[in-house]
Amino acid sequence: MAPLNSLEKEYPLIDANFQTFCASHAIYSVEDFLLHDLDALFASASNPSTSHRLKQGIHQLLSIIDALHPPLINGLQLMEDAKQNKHVLSTGCEGIDALLGGGLRAGQLTELVGPSSSGKTQVCLMSASTFAKHKGSVIYLDTGNSFSPQRIAHFVGQSSDCVSGNQADRRSLQKVLDRIICYPVFDVYEMFDMLHQLKINLTSEIVKSDRHVQLLIVDSISSLITPILRGNGPQGHALMISAGFLLKKLAHEHNIAVLVTNHVVGGEDGNSKPALGESWKSVPHVRLLLSRDCGGNVCNISIIKHPAMASGRTASSIRLFV
Repeated sequence: MAPLNSLEKEYPLIDANFQTFCASHAIYSVEDFLLHDLDALFASASNPSTSHRLKQGIHQLLSIIDALHPPLINGLQLMEDAKQNKHVLSTGCEGIDALLGGGLRAGQLTELVGPSSSGKTQVCLMSASTFAKHKGSVIYLDTGNSFSPQRIAHFVGQSSDCVSGNQADRRSLQKVLDRIICYPVFDVYEMFDMLHQLKINLTSEIVKSDRHVQLLIVDSISSLITPILRGNGPQGHALMISAGFLLKKLAHEHNIAVLVTNHVVGGEDGNSKPALGESWKSVPHVRLLLSRDCGGNVCNISIIKHPAMASGRTASSIRLFV
């Protein structure tokens, strides 16, 4: 969801006076508005001489929020939508594709969970290079300077010589890299700005048909969200759920596969568990757990959550590191 000042152009009622009124109640974004006591806000809007327009602005915001909720659809419609639109796209890793029945599914948010150095970024880079080789564009939100063109070159050519090899190899690599649009993103508000801009571009068909965005990667979502959960109470959780909702909305409405990574934290029983807590775990359609033996070149991957597969299914000895 967006800051209020970004709505003024499209919604005239959300003008400077309305924004000043909201700011007096510490409301600067749609998220802040959702967390506020609406009865108290309406009561406060009754005092000024411009009360009628302020109340109209409040109702305008409520209608914007209401429009964000997807329409109710029945099971038959869901099945038809899955058959017609939500195709499966290879990650480039045979073991992962076999485990998932072909790869990442368009229209769904898939989460990779694992400790540091377990292979999460490797899967992201492999998926990006595979999607880009098949003429689809990839949006890569890099939160930790982990994007590596050298690794992409390896996955494209299966050899580091691709960078300095013959002209055909170089052209092939250049085409793939040209289709991967990488943005450094270092806080959740930057991510919201990027996602809203992507939504505008996709809706207005700025992205050319031969460069259709097929994959959106956020590596990692937890590094953006964890800071806002510390000490921010309900506001941090609201921002987290809003981020998840926006990612899923982009996936569904524009037939994009969304891939995010998440780290692990220690649980009360001493075992590690996915970060971001109980509120987040219902957001991804698919959750996968990656693990890797210390110093090893292979990893194991298991299903934590999947809409069509049993939890606990595992693919062992997937080679991601070379």
